[in-house]
Amino acid sequence: MRVPLLECARVAQRSSARQPSSSPGQTTAHRARTLASEDGLTGIWYVVGFAIAGVSFVFLTIGASWLISHRNRGDLHKGLPYESGIDTYGDTHGRFGLSFYIYALLFVAFDIEVIFIYLWAIVLRDLLLGGFVSMLIFVAVLMLGLAYAWRKGVLTWH
Repeated sequence: MRVPLLECARVAQRSSARQPSSSPGQTTAHRARTLASEDGLTGIWYVVGFAIAGVSFVFLTIGASWLISHRNRGDLHKGLPYESGIDTYGDTHGRFGLSFYIYALLFVAFDIEVIFIYLWAIVLRDLLLGGFVSMLIFVAVLMLGLAYAWRKGVLTWH
């Protein structure tokens, strides 16, 4: 690998500032390779440090939640699930109807699109006619999906 002359001069200046007593037999290219390998090792240590920090954050968070979590100590009623302070009766692991999930998916989909339309409205002056036409197409596709869901009876509550 050839090192450009200007880069060798910069490396030589940096290395002479770092190591005032360099041996006369050491070439500029050798010093450049040495600094490049030192910079590479420094970069690896940053990655290793971030990996250790990320893994330790996960385990510390799990450990903290375990320490402060609700554990059943003593009274049996403390560990039971409840709704608004009322004791439950029957099976608490019952299944919900599919309509709940469909409403939730429709809500999330249209909520995200409302955010997208709001951001589009902020930059409307910069987009000009092309941005306006593309948003009209986007809203038309949304309305087609809503009309399809309405026609299929998805929006009626049973």
